[in-house]
Amino acid sequence: QVQLVESGGGLVQAGGSLRLSCAASGLTFSTYAMGWFRQAPGKEREFVQAISRSGGSIYIADSVKGRFTISRDNAKNTVYLQMNSLKPEDTAVYYCAAGTPVDSSWYRSPRGYTYWGQGTQVTVSS
Repeated sequence: QVQLVESGGGLVQAGGSLRLSCAASGLTFSTYAMGWFRQAPGKEREFVQAISRSGGSIYIADSVKGRFTISRDNAKNTVYLQMNSLKPEDTAVYYCAAGTPVDSSWYRSPRGYTYWGQGTQVTVSS
């Protein structure tokens, strides 16, 4: 079955960096767009970044623009999220997702994704 396993979360001070990884199995990775979402306590799941199947198109939430970078390695079936200049408001559970978005709006919405990981906690202290 399809599995998406996130790793790399943890506790970091404001201004620090983390690199999240999401290893996929059970699917043809190169045929799926990949996305990162996050959810803070009491809030809805929020789009962070997404990348097309080939990596040629990237979608970025305004809240992380200039600080986070998504990338993928289709040979390793892995998508990454490099997070720099972290802020306390970045604290959340981060989820990776795989899907086949039909247009640009779907890349930014959970409805564009079929498979989800279990999430990894990122906590940024002030």
